[in-house]
Amino acid sequence: MNLHDHYRNLYLQSLPLISSGQYEKDLLIDSKLDRRFGLSLIVRPSRTVVQKIQSLISDLKKIEPHQYYYPNSDIHITVMSIISCYPGFDLNNITITDYVDLISNCLPKNQKMSIRCKGLTASPSCIMVQGFNDDKGLNNFRDKLRREFKNSSLQQTLDIRYAIQTAHSTIVRFRSDFNDIYSFIQLIETNLDINFGEFTVEEVELVYNDWYQREKLVKKIHLFNI
Repeated sequence: MNLHDHYRNLYLQSLPLISSGQYEKDLLIDSKLDRRFGLSLIVRPSRTVVQKIQSLISDLKKIEPHQYYYPNSDIHITVMSIISCYPGFDLNNITITDYVDLISNCLPKNQKMSIRCKGLTASPSCIMVQGFNDDKGLNNFRDKLRREFKNSSLQQTLDIRYAIQTAHSTIVRFRSDFNDIYSFIQLIETNLDINFGEFTVEEVELVYNDWYQREKLVKKIHLFNI
């Protein structure tokens, strides 16, 4: 997959929907009844990258304060959604050590895994930071995880929704009507190619998470050092 083209096409398809008011509002983001949980492998961008993201978020908040903006603690990049979030998922129904052992055997050895965060893209429901794994370390890690999970009997839903190939980070979700959609889009357009920086992945987290990876609901299960 050419990530540049993928991100650009996604943006071009979503922009007319957002600007014409056909954006998708997340009706569960403020619900206390949302019980969707899953199991994920994630990485967190460096502090420098997150600070630059928050600088943009601050500007967006001034225009549209009622949308949902990710705090520093929740900004992440999904390596693999091992068990996609669904209502009623319970950690007690799986053997965590089996997952930790399998993932440990898939960790990159003697290979750098870096992610370059540059530019913005969108879907009809959110704004995302574009991520690029130029050294292919992330792709190789994902491919090994797919092979090992396929050959195991562990509960998993890898690639059921789609085969994850991007390294994006969602930073804004739409949850209410826009007051000034023109100014909001104008600011996105102005920052379409903004460079947030590059970081080398040193840790990968296995987490029990809600749909939005909110810190107050996420349970860190294991930390893998790269």
